[in-house]
Amino acid sequence: MSLLVGQIVQNRELVPRYFFLMSVKLPESLATPLPGQFVMVRVRDRRDLLLGRPFSIYAFARDKTAPVIELLYRTTGRGTIALSRLKSGEYLEILGPLGHGFDIFPEMKKIVLLAGGIGVVPLSFLASHYRKLPINDRLRIIAYLGAKSADHIVGMDRLQETCTDVKISTDDGSSGYHGFVTELLADDMESYLHGDSVIYACGPPAMMKRLAKLLGDRPISCQVSVEERMACGVGACLGCAIHVKAVGDKTRYRRACQDGPIFDIREIIWN
Repeated sequence: MSLLVGQIVQNRELVPRYFFLMSVKLPESLATPLPGQFVMVRVRDRRDLLLGRPFSIYAFARDKTAPVIELLYRTTGRGTIALSRLKSGEYLEILGPLGHGFDIFPEMKKIVLLAGGIGVVPLSFLASHYRKLPINDRLRIIAYLGAKSADHIVGMDRLQETCTDVKISTDDGSSGYHGFVTELLADDMESYLHGDSVIYACGPPAMMKRLAKLLGDRPISCQVSVEERMACGVGACLGCAIHVKAVGDKTRYRRACQDGPIFDIREIIWN
């Protein structure tokens, strides 16, 4: 982990004033990130934006010239709006890669991805990673992608490149299944309960809570990437604490940045 200065290669608007795709060229010293890890990004020379913003890594490549990371993000406040206005050739400060990545299970035959909105980012990186592993050609990667409406669907093109099947749901029925993405997964759940499947998920808390209820005690592993506000990204500020189960009836807190952002879904107290 180190603080690096990166140069923007592109910062492209995907959905007007909402979703952007940024590519950043970084020094050779950047450690190779794992799927599920994140970086803290700070706009240089902005004294009103002292704190970095956490971004999951969408893609990574290390070519002959320099390592490049891709960040797919949405504008939600001053920091991300400032980020969206940067142009090719400008510079950023990037700390990372940070956190722990997803556990990888090469022996599984079915990889199930459940993404809500911008939650598609770490799962897309994960799907790409699985496709590069020297495992049998019969591996199936099935993605369930949920959004508010057809206009808010993002990242589907990248998933279609790596996944065997991509299933869409929208809250308003404007594309794919009309309803929650967890309902779409529930219809197929029985086919994933034979010991050959693993579920990975990332999305808003309400989606994660519904998923936890759907899984219950069913015999299937499920890892989730949690989305929490972070100030430092290294565990010092304790601003990203999440409530988890402990021995007996006791509970405790863990830091999303330092202990996560990947957790077993059954470890987290979603209430």
